[in-house]
Amino acid sequence: MLARRKLMTGLAGLPIAAILADPRLAAYAAEATEAVSITSKDAESVSGAIALPAEQPAPAVLLIHEWWGLNDQIKSMAAEFAKEGYVALAVDLFGGSVAASPEEAQALTQSVDASKATDTLVSWVEWLRANPAVNGKVATVGWCFGGGWAINAAIATPVEATVIYYGRVPQSADEVKTVSGPVLGHFAEQDRFIDRPMVGGFEKAMKEAGKPLTLYWYDADHAFANPTGANYDGADAQAAWSRTLEFLKQALG
Repeated sequence: MLARRKLMTGLAGLPIAAILADPRLAAYAAEATEAVSITSKDAESVSGAIALPAEQPAPAVLLIHEWWGLNDQIKSMAAEFAKEGYVALAVDLFGGSVAASPEEAQALTQSVDASKATDTLVSWVEWLRANPAVNGKVATVGWCFGGGWAINAAIATPVEATVIYYGRVPQSADEVKTVSGPVLGHFAEQDRFIDRPMVGGFEKAMKEAGKPLTLYWYDADHAFANPTGANYDGADAQAAWSRTLEFLKQALG
C-alpha cells in the first residue's frame, strides 16, 4: 500500500506522455476519475468517467475516445485536464467495450449508431451545463474516431469550443453552419486517411459558413499524440497539447 501511495503521489510530477505510455501508470491515473451514468434524451443509459478540478465551478471539457474505446489512457487524459482546471468528462460511445486489437476497434466503430451517438453527446453536454461544478461553458475534444465526433457534437448542440485530433472531417458548409464556437484542428502530413484533401474541404466549408477555424499540420502520421502507438511523435504531441491548452484557455476563460 505504501508503494502504491508513493506511485500515486509521483504521478503528479510526471508528464502526461509518460503516464499514457505505461499501462500501469495509466491505470493508476485513471483512478482519479469517477464512473458516472445518466439517462439520455432517448431514454438510454449512457456512461462515462469524470475528473474534477480543485477549484469549482469551472469550465468543462467533454472528451471523446479513439477507436479503442474508453480505456485507461483516455481516463488519464480526463485526469490531466482536471489538473489544468477543467471539469473533464470522458464519455463512452461503445457501451463499455474496449478493443484489444485493430480488428476489434474497427468492428466497434462500425457498430456505432450515429443517431444514438449524437443523442449521447448532446445529453452529456446538457448534463454538464446543468452540473453545479461547471460554470456553464463546455468544449468538446476528441482523438481519431473521437475527433470526428467532437465536431459532430458541436454541430448537434452549441458548445464554446472544439478540438479535433486527426478526426474525420467530411462535413459540408451547410452542416457546420450550426457550430457556435471556434474549432482547433491537429492533423498529420503523413496521414493517408485524414489527409490534406479532406481537411482542405473542411477548411473551405468552415470558411463558407463563416466559422472560426485554426489548423495545425505536423510532420507526423495518424495518431501521433498516442504514446502507446507506433506513430507516436513526442515533440509534435507536446506542441499539440500546449496549443490545445492555450486554445481552451482563450475560448473558455
